[in-house]
Amino acid sequence: MTSPTSPTSPTAPPAPPTALAALAKTRFSVLDRSRTLQGQDAPSALRATVAFAQQVEALGYHRFWVSEHHSVPGVAGSAPTVLAAAVAGATRTIRVGTGGVMLPNHQPLVVAEQFGVLESLFPGRVDMGLGRSVGFTGGVRKALGRDKDDARDFGTQLDSLLGFLTGDQTDHPQVHAHPAEGLRIPPYVLAMGEGADIAAAAGLPLVIGDLRGRGRMLKAIDRYREGFKPSVWADEPYVIISGTVAVAPDKAAAGRLLIPEAWAMAYSRTHGVFPPLAPAEEIEAREMTPREREFYEQGLAGHVHGTEDEVAAALADLVVASGADEVLVTTSTYDREALLDSYRGLARLAGLSAA
Repeated sequence: MTSPTSPTSPTAPPAPPTALAALAKTRFSVLDRSRTLQGQDAPSALRATVAFAQQVEALGYHRFWVSEHHSVPGVAGSAPTVLAAAVAGATRTIRVGTGGVMLPNHQPLVVAEQFGVLESLFPGRVDMGLGRSVGFTGGVRKALGRDKDDARDFGTQLDSLLGFLTGDQTDHPQVHAHPAEGLRIPPYVLAMGEGADIAAAAGLPLVIGDLRGRGRMLKAIDRYREGFKPSVWADEPYVIISGTVAVAPDKAAAGRLLIPEAWAMAYSRTHGVFPPLAPAEEIEAREMTPREREFYEQGLAGHVHGTEDEVAAALADLVVASGADEVLVTTSTYDREALLDSYRGLARLAGLSAA
């Protein structure tokens, strides 16, 4: 495999007008996982997320989402609705939500109440992104009072949550989710595989990734569209594709943005712990075991990265192939300034209003 720090390839031709036209019709949004950096504590990472949301808003992105992880040293975001409130309070216009709240970890009534409070405080700006994952390890699942099989009940949990929002749930007579009941809080299902079928049956927008598994992603999107049932939440299918996108002056520089996350993933696969992000140059100097190297190389492969023209062409191809309505960018890296520059370049090629 070609290293991301290999000599720069010849300058790519400008993105064709058809690519730019496809992207101009597509919304672009951001998911930030509040990744901790080597030498940085978790509170600093959370404050960085709030500051990053302000920067993303200024660039013209459509929405900014935060995530839920428990007992992960490399991720500070463990309470997404709390963090979303901080982000919404620090911004003015960008939509704010979760990507996502892991519904099997929580009681549907509590989730409805939390989003009801958010929507009441920040009306018209709150998204409710919902996932079906449970705790990463047995110890975390036990601490949460959950079992790995609880993810199988996601469809039932989702129905209960939506019923609390509409006031139509019947499992708990005379129980109401105040102040959520009756509010229009848009739900989204984060999915791979069978999760797409659940989104279709519920008539909800679908968030699907990552961009590297193109064949699997496109099959799931097709299945989602074929099985979609209009609901009070959506009249027709709505597809958000998500994944890593890195933009830089040349392909090698864009590839370097991928290195910290690739190593963190490789380390987690070989040591069972997802670490804070380390500088790219430190990672490149590491002596890796063959197994670490294998996972590291896998982590570098297949992401959308390059110059603005290269990324524009690649994203347009994905948008056209998938019929996606929106792209949710999930890029993380150690160098925060380079990351912001990447999002600036993406905003320019996407034609965002503030770019």
